[in-house]
Amino acid sequence: MAKAALMDFDEALELFEPVLGFEVHVELNTQTKMFSSAGNPAHESYHGAAPNTLVAPVDMGLPGALPVVNEVAVRHSISLGLALGCSIAPSSRFARKNYFYPDLGKNYQISQYDEPIAFDGQVEIELGDGTRMTVPIERAHMEEDAGKLTHMGGAAGRIQGAEYSLVDYNRAGVPLVEIVTRPIFGAEHRAPEVAKAYVATIRDIVLSLGISEARLERGNLRCDANVSLRPRGQEKLGTRTETKNVNSMRSVERAVRYEIQRQAAILASGGTIVQETRHWHEDTGRTSPGRPKSDADDYRYFPEPDLLPVVPDPSLIEELRAELPEAPAARRRRLKADWGFTDLEFQDVANGGLVAEVEATVTAGASPAAARKWWTGEISRIANARGVEPSSLIEPGSVAALQQLIDAGTLTDKLARQVLEGVIDGEGTPQQVVDARGLAVVSDDGALIAAIDEALAAQPDVLAKIRDGKVQAAGAVIGAVMKAMRGQADAARVRELVLERASA
Repeated sequence: MAKAALMDFDEALELFEPVLGFEVHVELNTQTKMFSSAGNPAHESYHGAAPNTLVAPVDMGLPGALPVVNEVAVRHSISLGLALGCSIAPSSRFARKNYFYPDLGKNYQISQYDEPIAFDGQVEIELGDGTRMTVPIERAHMEEDAGKLTHMGGAAGRIQGAEYSLVDYNRAGVPLVEIVTRPIFGAEHRAPEVAKAYVATIRDIVLSLGISEARLERGNLRCDANVSLRPRGQEKLGTRTETKNVNSMRSVERAVRYEIQRQAAILASGGTIVQETRHWHEDTGRTSPGRPKSDADDYRYFPEPDLLPVVPDPSLIEELRAELPEAPAARRRRLKADWGFTDLEFQDVANGGLVAEVEATVTAGASPAAARKWWTGEISRIANARGVEPSSLIEPGSVAALQQLIDAGTLTDKLARQVLEGVIDGEGTPQQVVDARGLAVVSDDGALIAAIDEALAAQPDVLAKIRDGKVQAAGAVIGAVMKAMRGQADAARVRELVLERASA
């Protein structure tokens, strides 16, 4: 793939105004699919099922198989619409979206077109420095997910160069809510940060509602990022591109920045932007062309004849409204106060998209300070090195259990980092990793005294200095003891015993 010319980001923003738009797809964690009784792989209990085992005639598009709407999915969709500040339609209708779907057996998608279940909303996002911004929501509509294609025989696992493709229908029919924003103006040089903050806010909302696992690395939550540029002072919007299915908040931020730089270089050289979908490549940090972007008319929408309109009872809407959790911005302000974090400490957590992880770790028994240390420190370091989201590496309960082993004196911070790596690599719970690797702190004073006496005997000059009152010289003995104990000793206890033995 030839590298596109890029303009310096700041220079691009001097010439052009970026206009953003996002389409976020949220997989709902219902027990069954949107229109069939097959198990839903977006639910934890079905995750990892063998290909084509969570299917029903409806999902396969078999003749005569008729869809039935999932009531729980409708409730979840209404809750999400309300949390986004939307109006709930007194009546909404499903439609058929006609497009070549190799991974949907019936070759069309059941979605909602001109009669969505939720519309006209807005959500407040908060940037890293505390700046708040309102993102306008056009609609949130229900639909079904497509299946999954695995391209075989190619060098890169993509369709280009593949010899054949395998289709897994497990995901076909998974309940989705697609959240579509209106054009977002005013982001300017913070456009990439706005993109990341918006996706993080949507994730916070769906997690607080309990309607989705919202695991970006699993595709439970996916973002299509629309970017267009218009020359400064021009009213007419520029031609947009849509970068599809970006599956991490970091990647959304990078993709928006890249598209601004790429489009600016094309426009500044007198070229034109092609309205198209584009694919994000995490390894290269670039986008590549997908297909020409169709307009709504090209999908030949028409009302789904096999499904009745969805007409929610007004009392149900009010019941779900009463159950809404705190808005993400208000929740963050409360958590910051509850945890006693400074502005910088909380921004560190929020900018990493780790509020939910820290909160869950605190709920599992860790102190706020310890939870923040692990998630923004060692876990984020490993995640960055592996190019994944921190939340994909370890569960909050395991982080809390790891910290409890430190608090109990079973582990030092250094040993705990080794245990963390073991847990991330699938070796078991923190305690199981400690047992298997033999990493527990040596708490037997007898073993420590033996190592200390040996170290003192090997360094008589150091012993003499300690006895002369030069206690800083004990560091050499402590280092030798810690090495002999393979780091599995409490340095503070070793120091106490060294001074005690030296004065004996």
